[in-house]
Amino acid sequence: MAKWTAFPYDADDYTYDAAALKKHWSRLHAGDAEPWPKDEAVLAAWALFHAGQFQKAAEAGLKAGGAGLVVAHKAQGIYANYLEKSEKTKLALFLEVAERAEAHAEAEPKNPNAWYFMAYALGRYSQGISVAKALAQGLGSKVKNALETAIRLQPKHADAHIALGAFHAEVIDKVGKLLGKTQGADAATGLKLYKEALRLNPTSAIAMVEYANGLVMLEGDKRMAEAEKLYADAAACTPLDAMERLDVEMAKAELED
Repeated sequence: MAKWTAFPYDADDYTYDAAALKKHWSRLHAGDAEPWPKDEAVLAAWALFHAGQFQKAAEAGLKAGGAGLVVAHKAQGIYANYLEKSEKTKLALFLEVAERAEAHAEAEPKNPNAWYFMAYALGRYSQGISVAKALAQGLGSKVKNALETAIRLQPKHADAHIALGAFHAEVIDKVGKLLGKTQGADAATGLKLYKEALRLNPTSAIAMVEYANGLVMLEGDKRMAEAEKLYADAAACTPLDAMERLDVEMAKAELED
């Protein structure tokens, strides 16, 4: 594995021992609804993830196996999304997560995060190659089905609601409402999913940013003021770990544009 780009911010505030991690667990995992790990090796991998040691977290998660695979999927996906500079490497990392998570979902069909991270990685990969091209390859229905499965298995999975909302918004934005219908995309459903994600995880900067993006894609300029307020709220969030810090920094960048 080539050396990954380091987390570019001070991670002292995001470095947790087991007791601190347990205290903050429900808030840190309000997005992915991942249960508290029974295995110490998995817990250690999560501590690395929250501190922004994404490569070490991915390697530790793979080594631990079982529930550790979720850490590996998430660490690699978040790293690829935010920190990988090479577009080619980024797409390869997403594909690797998608394939690994798909195998994970086959082995553990009742694990919501196996389904979710397969969809997350495929969705980000689709954005990278262009949504229209991804739809032509049949990736849209794969993403949609995986996210619906994750939500069915874990109705409180805020991140799956965000991603499914984004699926509806992106498809309609790229191919229009009429063609979007053939892909199962619907504007009202998308907006409802974003709202539910924020209800489930009200302090999530990424939920605010994605909802703002969705509003603009689905409703245009008439919702711009609302979108800008969501970006501002996201930029003002206090991050509890490295991933949230990257979300907040992205929101700040959006506000500056």
